[in-house]
Amino acid sequence: MQKRLQAVKVTRFFKYKEDRWPVFIILMLTLVDFALYFTINSSVLLFGYYLLMIIPKGVICSWNHHHQHLFTFRQNTLNRGLEFFYALHTGVTTNLWRLHHVLGHHLNFLDQKIDESRWQRKDGTTMGVIEYTFKVALTAYPRGYAVGKRYPKQLKPFVTYIGPTFLIVAILIGFNPVAGIFLFALPMLTSLLFTAYVTYDHHNGLDTQNEFEASFNNLSRVFNFLTGNLGYHTAHHHRQGVHWSKLPALHATIAHKIPEHLYQRSIFTHR
Repeated sequence: MQKRLQAVKVTRFFKYKEDRWPVFIILMLTLVDFALYFTINSSVLLFGYYLLMIIPKGVICSWNHHHQHLFTFRQNTLNRGLEFFYALHTGVTTNLWRLHHVLGHHLNFLDQKIDESRWQRKDGTTMGVIEYTFKVALTAYPRGYAVGKRYPKQLKPFVTYIGPTFLIVAILIGFNPVAGIFLFALPMLTSLLFTAYVTYDHHNGLDTQNEFEASFNNLSRVFNFLTGNLGYHTAHHHRQGVHWSKLPALHATIAHKIPEHLYQRSIFTHR
């Protein structure tokens, strides 16, 4: 009975109980950031912390991605609050990935002429990872906004919250410039670049109209633990509305359709 009551309490807030620990850990890291902001003045220590957190905050980008596909909380107020903290870690504000990624890339990833995360140049040649990283990162906001013109209901939260988010970051920098830059501004920029960099290995070189042959998959347990099963990438594209915790089961139903060369087991990348 007690366990059942606890489950009811959780589901009053979370759509899926599996999101509890990821959200708790990310919010705890946010508290650490703010604690350091108000207590540490050493630029050396703050720079060291910034370097130390590049990978962990890059991993947070995966969870922000999951949230943009399927909102974490039942209440919009809680979702907007979580998105603000995600933005401080990842550089991606409310609904940006929902526009750019969910309503853009996922609908267009088989067409490199219009894919928001396209890896082909206009002449059909393949971009290198550095070129791809900077192009996708630098065009993320304008491409997201362009998609939003077709989806005004999704565009409204993006436009509404982007200003206040960056205003708060500006205030943090103004009040304590060194801490504000190392704890918030630089991580936001770095994480956006990091996100673009790691997505290069999701589809690069796979020019096909067959959805089961258009994504690399990573079966590493460590990779999928850290990223919320993003390694099951074909399944994610096959049914993008499926919660991250259900992707392994979905993958099992379509695994036979995925060519063997699209399976990898690297901890950090798809290849």
